This record gives sequence, C-alpha cells and structure tokens, in this order.
Amino acid sequence: MSAASQKSSLIWLWLAVVIVVLDLWSKFVTNTSLDYGVPVEILPVFDLRLSYNTGAAFSFLADAGGFQRWFFVVVAVGVSAMLVVWMKRTPRWQWWVGVAQALVLGGALGNLYDRVVQGYVIDFISLHYGEYYFAVFNLADVAISIGATLLIIDMLFLEGKIRDRNETEGEA
Repeated sequence: MSAASQKSSLIWLWLAVVIVVLDLWSKFVTNTSLDYGVPVEILPVFDLRLSYNTGAAFSFLADAGGFQRWFFVVVAVGVSAMLVVWMKRTPRWQWWVGVAQALVLGGALGNLYDRVVQGYVIDFISLHYGEYYFAVFNLADVAISIGATLLIIDMLFLEGKIRDRNETEGEA
C-alpha cells in the first residue's frame, strides 16, 4: 500500500471544528437577540424562531421527564467517538466520506455542547409553507442531515463500485 493510501480522513476534523464554531456562534446570536417563540420573517417560507428542544429530532422524548438529557449526551459522545475511529480508518482519497463524517461529527458536538451546558438544544430555523410548519432546527442539524445524506449516497451508490475497483486492482 502506498503512503498516500494509508493517510486517513482525520484531515477533515478541521471541518467539524468549523461546524461547531458556526453552530455555537449562530445559537448565541439568536439566543441573545430573539424573543422566545416570536417569529422573525426572513422569507415567506423562512422564519427565525427561537426554540429550546429538550428532546431529539422532531422533539422526540422532549416530555420524558429529564432522563433524556443524559441519554442523548451518552448517545452523542458514543456516536462522536465512533465517528473519529471511522474517520481514522477511512482512506483520505475517499474525501466525500471524510467530509460527511466531519459534518455529522461537528453537528453532534454542537448539539452535545448545548445539552451538557444548558440542558436543551437551541433551535431557530423555521421553514413553513402557509400553515404547514417543519420542525424548528439549527445549523448543527443541517450539518448532520447533509453528512448523513452523503453517507447514505455513498452506501447506496459508491461503496460497491469502490469495492469492485479494489478487487480488480488486487487481481492485477
């Protein structure tokens, strides 16, 4: 194996740090400048609306009585550790996987900070069409969603082609 192929995707950790910084900065700005629950219309389909989420995606377990805070902290720490190990094992030439892993890691760490420090996650992006509203979310959630989508695309469409290519090169 060449030295280039042995390098890992840990090079993308800088992207995770950027995501965390942007996420925490955006939450600080919205938390200090918006009134809770009062929408500020940006576009006819986009509002800024300060919200605190004690649950997970779509407020899952938000009313569970308090255990969910530490449950989600443990899950986030576990997922983050797994992502770092996975990044270490992912070859650098699979840059799209490294980027996806870094996006998910940065988003997980941004929301983890909120849970540990405040006991809830600060959300503020509100998309809607007429009276139909999507769940309020934040930049960490956007990064997680984009990263997860890239990983799914990789698993469905790219992983088999890469495996076939590696097997073909191994026969040569």
